[in-house]
Amino acid sequence: MSGVFEPFAFEFFRNGLLVATLAGALCGLVGTFVVLRSMSYIGHGLSHAIFGGFAVSSLLGVSYLFGAGLWGLASALAIGFVTRRRPIGSDAAIGVITTASFAIGLVLGDVFRGPTESFDAALFGSILGVSAGDVGAVAAVMAATVGVVFLGYRRLLFTTFDPDVAAVSGVDTARVDALLMLVLATSILVTLRVVGVTLLAATLVIPATVARMLTNSFARMLWLATGIGAACGFVGMVLSYHLDWKSGPTIVLTGSALFALALLWSGRRGMARVSHVGHVG
Repeated sequence: MSGVFEPFAFEFFRNGLLVATLAGALCGLVGTFVVLRSMSYIGHGLSHAIFGGFAVSSLLGVSYLFGAGLWGLASALAIGFVTRRRPIGSDAAIGVITTASFAIGLVLGDVFRGPTESFDAALFGSILGVSAGDVGAVAAVMAATVGVVFLGYRRLLFTTFDPDVAAVSGVDTARVDALLMLVLATSILVTLRVVGVTLLAATLVIPATVARMLTNSFARMLWLATGIGAACGFVGMVLSYHLDWKSGPTIVLTGSALFALALLWSGRRGMARVSHVGHVG
């Protein structure tokens, strides 16, 4: 039994466990809006777009949070603008913006031969290398996101399920969309080191999808997705230590196992809920 608690004796593991749990909760909460608004592709693309900002900030020697944050915000606003205006197919436009940014990051790393370890950490995650400052950043964004959801609950709910009626009713849907994209970009920014660019989309989508399979209530889905995300982060970190697997993939596989269990438990009813994400009571 003592072997189970062995990793808790190490400070680096405790920091990693805390940040994984917080990041999982944050991704689950934000992922609720990503799933309900069919923004999964945007979440995936935005994580790749932010990698470009990470590369630029690393090579210029500026703060990662500042440089990648500005880059991510610009990408998020560009994506929001494209999805509203739709001058071309939204999927195609999002693909161009995000993959071009991702490619910029890769090319800059090759041309200027930036620090390989930092680039690998951004791509694949380096959760055991997080500091107390990283934990604080994730906790601060989590608190801010909870505040945004709490204070703007009605506007977010209305805009999520019926944006046209919301606009007619006086809700500034463009501002709500911009706020949501800002929250999404900031969440991706602070959790990038936990699972990396390549797996971030899964941590956003899986907890919210599982929650959607279990409930028709928007309010219950919010706290369920948050709790599921936190549980995946916690359990995934513990399993990764004992199985000697990489942390990011283990967290995602833990969520995937929960998805399979939810699918077996809810059956066709759960799949029907996921296929009609816009109809939540």
